[in-house]
Amino acid sequence: MPGLFELYLLIIRFAAELDFLSIIENARRTIRLQAGAVAGLETYLGEDFARAVEVISASRGRLIVSGIGKSAIVAQKIVATLNSTGTPSIFMHAADAIHGDLGIVQPDDVVMILSKSGSSPEIKFLVPLVKQMGNQLIALVGDTGSFLAQNAHFIINSSVDQEACPNNLAPTSSTTAQMVMGDAMAVCLMEIRGFKPDDFARYHPGGALGKKLFMRVEDLSGIHSRPAVAAGTPVKEVIIEITRHRLGTVAVLDDQGAITGIITDGDIRRMMEKHASIESLKAEDIMGRAPRTINHDSMAAEALGMMRNNNVNQLLVTDNGKYAGVIHLQDLLREGIL
Repeated sequence: MPGLFELYLLIIRFAAELDFLSIIENARRTIRLQAGAVAGLETYLGEDFARAVEVISASRGRLIVSGIGKSAIVAQKIVATLNSTGTPSIFMHAADAIHGDLGIVQPDDVVMILSKSGSSPEIKFLVPLVKQMGNQLIALVGDTGSFLAQNAHFIINSSVDQEACPNNLAPTSSTTAQMVMGDAMAVCLMEIRGFKPDDFARYHPGGALGKKLFMRVEDLSGIHSRPAVAAGTPVKEVIIEITRHRLGTVAVLDDQGAITGIITDGDIRRMMEKHASIESLKAEDIMGRAPRTINHDSMAAEALGMMRNNNVNQLLVTDNGKYAGVIHLQDLLREGIL
């Protein structure tokens, strides 16, 4: 029989396990409710959705996306997605719009307002102003009978049966639905515009894809010095040159600056294994005579492919046949070009 203390520990452990199971079940319930809400959106897609996408695509202006509360936060995310996929968009907070920011809206712009209820005070104030300006108005709304929906040119239904919140109050499933509808619009616009990976990279020059498509060898090799020795340079000076530049390699050049060979850290180690004395050795005695080179204006991604195919960590860079520097595997890894 367990003692009193052991029994107490068992009770504590059992209670903790019950709490753990309760947390997991609540999380699963939340995911199921939101997944169901998203799945239900497919039935709302119709003529208004298609026409709204066509109007945005054909517009000579921007898409102005507005909302209040949590819908305003979702609106900012939708704007970010649209801008990065080729649809010029601007976020305009509904509360700020009626206090001066309405000047953002220009004659050729399309306006889309997000709202769960479609009848909040700020929305009811903003909608007539937009209509007076003559802009096309899209309502991404959770209540198709609301003030916003009744006054919009196009209605995109984002209603949900139940919030994931246990009190059915906090915007959870409804904001997820808004975001998914926004993503659906963005993808449709991408298809209409024929948006390609090159276009995506142009808008994401700092991202991994952008760097793969646009970054060139010279963009990386230019940050380094250019370690070089002559063919007749004593090995001791070669070692000093490699150490000083910290690139693990040095180019061997002729009198005209053309590359005749390469010496790497590996060549130095192999030399030490093979020769008891190195005093009489020159660079030409230990250099590799067929160094891998790449032109300075080649794509950085091409350099990575060459390194992988040849199992090397660096390449010598050339410009019009002349030595122009070194690009190292670490340069590519640091930039996320994998």
